[in-house]
Amino acid sequence: MARIGEFQAPAEAREALARARQRAALVPDLLIEARRIVNTVVSGWHGRRKRGIGENFWQFRPYVDGESVSRIDWRRSARDDHTYLRDREWEAAHTVWLWADMSASMLYKSTLATVSKQSRALVLALAAAELLSRGGERIGWPGLTDPFSARNGAERIASHLAHASALPDRSDLSGIRRFSDVVLISDFLDPVEDTLGWLDVLTRNGVRAHLIEIADPAEETFPYSGRTEFTDPESGDKLTAGRAETLAADYRRLYVARREELAAHARRHDWSFTVSHTDRPASETLVRLHAALSAAGGFGAQAKTGRQSA
Repeated sequence: MARIGEFQAPAEAREALARARQRAALVPDLLIEARRIVNTVVSGWHGRRKRGIGENFWQFRPYVDGESVSRIDWRRSARDDHTYLRDREWEAAHTVWLWADMSASMLYKSTLATVSKQSRALVLALAAAELLSRGGERIGWPGLTDPFSARNGAERIASHLAHASALPDRSDLSGIRRFSDVVLISDFLDPVEDTLGWLDVLTRNGVRAHLIEIADPAEETFPYSGRTEFTDPESGDKLTAGRAETLAADYRRLYVARREELAAHARRHDWSFTVSHTDRPASETLVRLHAALSAAGGFGAQAKTGRQSA
């Protein structure tokens, strides 16, 4: 019991502080794990490139009337009867926003899983930050950091996460602008209409999203029977089932319907949607995210074609 005059934080505030401390303790090890995954999965990702102002030589091309004579390469031009310009290369950094759900439901880990949903979400976010930073892309975390470009991007994101006293269950996505990509990692277990309402601002702003649903195998299979007590991690509400197995069919139907509606929404807007199971390696999800971002022009895909198409 609190002494007279002693401040006692509300239960929700105490729980949020406990989750923040737990997240801070996890982050250093998860950053190491993220880098390990990156090193074993992908190497040599590069930012998009095209002609422009820069330091590196790109190509020689014929001089066209009206262009600046200061860019003529006289040594190359002396080799034949043509006049050539020396083009330099501009590396166009793309902005990719990263966000992982830190709400209470993400702390769940059944005996069928190898890691908690929160651990998986953070590892994927930090691994994506590491890969994107190596490729010269700009990254940011809505509500936590502005977009930046740095080789130690994952470490900077990890530091912000470790020192954040509290993170909202959902970040404000309204500041993400057109032609950016955003990677959203969550269990997406809120009512689907609430989730779609949250994502609507991305549709209006013309942002391409990549949804990664984190799923514990017990959440999919519902392996419960007999008298079982269920607790909502967000509200603390409890439900006691005398014979849990009688709920299984309806539960699975609703669980799959929610996922299918999210996936259909993603397809309609040309977004990507993937499921990361916590009893499977995180590297599998990272490979799928890489493919989705590359297909979207997020990074990597343009590196091989930029010089020819510019």
